[in-house]
Amino acid sequence: MEMNQLSDRLNRLSPSETLAMSQKSNELKAAGIDVINLSVGEPDFFTPEHIKAAAKEAIDNNFSFYSPVPGYMSLRKAIAGKLQRENGLTYQPEQIVCGNGAKQAVCNVLLCVAGPGDEVIIPAPCWVSYVEMVKLAEAKSVIVTTGIEQDFKITPEQLEAAITPATKVLMLCSPSNPTGSVYTEEELAGLVKVLEKHPQIIVISDEIYEHINYIGKHHSIASFPGMQERTAIINGVSKAYAMTGWRLGFVAAPLWIAKACNKLQGQYTSGPSSIAQKAAEAAFDGDQTCVEEMRKAFERRRDLMTGLLKEIPGFELNTPSGAFYLFPKCSYYFGKKYGDRVINNAADLAMFLLEEGHVASVNGAAFCAPEYIRFSYATSDENLVEAARRIKETLAKLA
Repeated sequence: MEMNQLSDRLNRLSPSETLAMSQKSNELKAAGIDVINLSVGEPDFFTPEHIKAAAKEAIDNNFSFYSPVPGYMSLRKAIAGKLQRENGLTYQPEQIVCGNGAKQAVCNVLLCVAGPGDEVIIPAPCWVSYVEMVKLAEAKSVIVTTGIEQDFKITPEQLEAAITPATKVLMLCSPSNPTGSVYTEEELAGLVKVLEKHPQIIVISDEIYEHINYIGKHHSIASFPGMQERTAIINGVSKAYAMTGWRLGFVAAPLWIAKACNKLQGQYTSGPSSIAQKAAEAAFDGDQTCVEEMRKAFERRRDLMTGLLKEIPGFELNTPSGAFYLFPKCSYYFGKKYGDRVINNAADLAMFLLEEGHVASVNGAAFCAPEYIRFSYATSDENLVEAARRIKETLAKLA
């Protein structure tokens, strides 16, 4: 008999569907099947040379000891410089805590500020891990659903209607994973007006896709009057600098939140990798040409893939303003069949596309949007053209 003494905390968690789909596609690849993986949210570019050189130099210079829990002072100064230069926001290094990716930074803040009885407002579609992290904090997710007709962005009226005396946090992600939607300055101003009436609410602003933006300007909610002292900005190097595996993210927040994150992280991971920190320092302080080159490539791919997917019958699609995902509504195919196989939902559709068409995607239910499916276009133009051909042919089999 297998012993199962897992904690309730773990039993409440769902596994990450994006990682599960990626694993499934890797298994098929290992079996010799040519799978095009559009499930994974990472740039396909290599880390720029000057950043890799800084990491090699750090190894040669023996940066092999524990760093301070929130990261080296030199890195936190580089991040403060970036926030001042690019976002017009002034932070002291003591207000910045570096962690093992932006994922840990989000979780740190949630665990520090939310607990039993607290409510966390999450506009949906939302990134897979937010709801699970709220469970870890033993707080309650309040999902506010937005649709394609409103470009997947929460309205001030929706925000107002979701707020209760128990509301502690608003999670905001712009540019968004999974939709690619970007909040404009005017849209954020509308949300700020509502938040002004509810000073107890803290905003966790996930800005990891900041530089993968096709509308020319990123706006942080922290830049509005009165908002910096109640906002925790989450960012990192994964997306802008093609450094997903380096695991280096940060939170920039009011001092009391930064101190709390420092205390929490000091007990369960300590400081992030010393080498990754020196690489990140070079990323923030160095030449930014690489960021714009990658952004341009993503924009070209967005246009290519959007055009191709819009030709597929039954897909409802908006043109995203940032990130590297397309999030078509696919409910047209629910109830359709191929042989004995029935497509009941987006999970069935994603599995059908993988097994029959050899294209990996992610079921929208993972993002609290069960009528949708997510494709990442962070791959080569050739792959995108071939993937779109396969998707079209595979879906045409359904009747």
